[in-house]
Amino acid sequence: MNTCFLLLEDGTLYQGNGFGLQAPLLDDHLCAAELVFNTSMTGYQEILTDPSYHGQMVVMTYPHIGNYGCEPDFDEGISSPSPICCTALIVRAAYEGPLPLKRVSLDTYLSEHKTVGITDIDTRCLTIHLRKHGAQNAAVFRTMDGKLTDHQYHRALEKLAAYPHVGQRNLIEGVATKQTITNPKLPNLPKHPKLRFAVVDFGIKRSIIAELYKRNIAVTLFPPSVQAEEILGSGCDAMLLSNGPGDPALLTEAVTMTKAVMDSLPVFGICLGHQLITWALGGRTYKMKYGHHGGNHPVIDIRTKACFVTSQNHGYASQEDSLPFEVAVWLRNANDNSVEGLYHTSKPICCVQFHPEASPGPRDASWIFDTFIRTAQEAKA
Repeated sequence: MNTCFLLLEDGTLYQGNGFGLQAPLLDDHLCAAELVFNTSMTGYQEILTDPSYHGQMVVMTYPHIGNYGCEPDFDEGISSPSPICCTALIVRAAYEGPLPLKRVSLDTYLSEHKTVGITDIDTRCLTIHLRKHGAQNAAVFRTMDGKLTDHQYHRALEKLAAYPHVGQRNLIEGVATKQTITNPKLPNLPKHPKLRFAVVDFGIKRSIIAELYKRNIAVTLFPPSVQAEEILGSGCDAMLLSNGPGDPALLTEAVTMTKAVMDSLPVFGICLGHQLITWALGGRTYKMKYGHHGGNHPVIDIRTKACFVTSQNHGYASQEDSLPFEVAVWLRNANDNSVEGLYHTSKPICCVQFHPEASPGPRDASWIFDTFIRTAQEAKA
């Protein structure tokens, strides 16, 4: 390990030790991204490989990370060039002890996939700072002698100040498919599917497709640049907009496409897909102070009053007062009352902000897929 520095754009500085890929020297390229915290106690490999974290550094609030190692071939993504999608991982203590058979250490996994890690950081203090001041850009770097002079500090701050924010970057291109794929090769491919979903890939997790396959739903995966005519001419029974990174307000062409498809097919959305449907329905989204990132977020179904545990990863949310009267709130976050799901009162359109394919409950939210499928079947009948 070697001394590394974590610098936030507001000037806050932390010193720790590097692991995984060696952090770049201050005078080399800048290892920078938006810094967010994740409250999950486990699932660090799922977090590392989630395409929605593209363009972000992740702080794990649970202090001890890496104790069960990493599966060498595990990958939540389908289209990203590297299994690890986040820019860097920040932890309080990186585990270095024995591991289960056929697993590699977190240090090795980060190194093999060229991702910077930094440990021995006071992540409690850092998380409280982000809760108070909001998510912001940060950089991880090192110096030749492991020390940081005032001149180097100010030079690093200047470089970080020039780095674009999430709302200024199109992050989809780095994690989404470039071509149409019929029946992505995953286990349990349906032989006699009851429906086919057109799934638009903005950085989709393979576990979403796996949940559809489990329910005998075939999938045609489309790139984010797909036009409405292609979707409508594909023979698919419904459209699902996937999760993905970045600001939905930048994806104006996807919103236009979604508007056009809504008139002819059932439309569903997960995470970023939920936000794009919000825009397509006439609403707006806003940047949250520090977002929802973790596997322990309680959500309430407005219609049934049931409360269940969800996995979440988003920095934007639907602005409720912008929604037209024909759009109803379906689900709410029990912690902050933010919108977690919407449905159209007269059209087969519904969406959720969380990840129903994840398993924090462990199956609290999987019924969302059954709702999507039932809605599509009723529209087709």
